[in-house]
Amino acid sequence: MMLIFLFLFPFSSLLSQEAAKDSGNIQIIQDEKVDLLVTRHIQINQIRKGIDGYRIQLFFDSGTNSKIKARSVYDNFLVKYANVGAYLTFKAPNYKVRVGDFRTKLDAQRFLNEIIADYPNAWIIEDQINLPKVEY
Repeated sequence: MMLIFLFLFPFSSLLSQEAAKDSGNIQIIQDEKVDLLVTRHIQINQIRKGIDGYRIQLFFDSGTNSKIKARSVYDNFLVKYANVGAYLTFKAPNYKVRVGDFRTKLDAQRFLNEIIADYPNAWIIEDQINLPKVEY
């Protein structure tokens, strides 16, 4: 029995290769919803301006003078760390100051360790970050 298998196996692969050469066409059978999902994924990625990542939140406050306090934290951070992105946002009723564009939590933790003396209430938060700049 084993001898027959060993004898016929090379011929079966040869026959399938010949059949593939003759047809030259590949037919893909899939549900129409797959194309819809791919199209929707492309549209979502065109709308999003960044990727999932991490930032460090330095400030979060609402109320009287919160805008002035947020601006002060933002400006002071940029003076000390000019090469790190800083973002001042307002989402009613809160002002937030977040810094960095870290792809991993470990990278964010390293930077937090550097600035924790200046910003003891800072913490890591998941956020949409800017895409890294590609250098050619």
